[in-house]
Amino acid sequence: MGTRRRASCRIRAVPGPSTELIRRVPLFADADDAFLQRLADEFIERTYAPGETITVEGEAGRTFVVIESGDVTVTVHGREVGKLGPGDAFGEMALIDKSARTATVKADTEVHGYQLPVWSFRPLVESHPEMAWALMEALAQRVRVAESRT
Repeated sequence: MGTRRRASCRIRAVPGPSTELIRRVPLFADADDAFLQRLADEFIERTYAPGETITVEGEAGRTFVVIESGDVTVTVHGREVGKLGPGDAFGEMALIDKSARTATVKADTEVHGYQLPVWSFRPLVESHPEMAWALMEALAQRVRVAESRT
């Protein structure tokens, strides 16, 4: 019988994004400092390599992503619809209904950012109804932009 090696990993505490970075996201621009700090504590730091696919159109959406550095391309049905960079965010729809992603997002350069899992966001919104309103406004804006492109 062979010897099994256990994979080892080191876990280290990594601070979340700054509240200033989160406040740059229109969805959170009017949030109070206490809410922003609670939100920052829920984000998970991520780095994506150039060419790495971050989200895939049609797959289940479970995270919201804020870009701290780097650039991404957004495509819908294989057609480029936009570019995002530092301070931009995507995945708001996942925060609402966990439905399929509406776009594919791919890293053009190394991207450093933060993911917010939907299961962390919902309790925060439930305790801060003003954020639910801000989220609806952000989604309405995205729908208007998408409709203007068709």
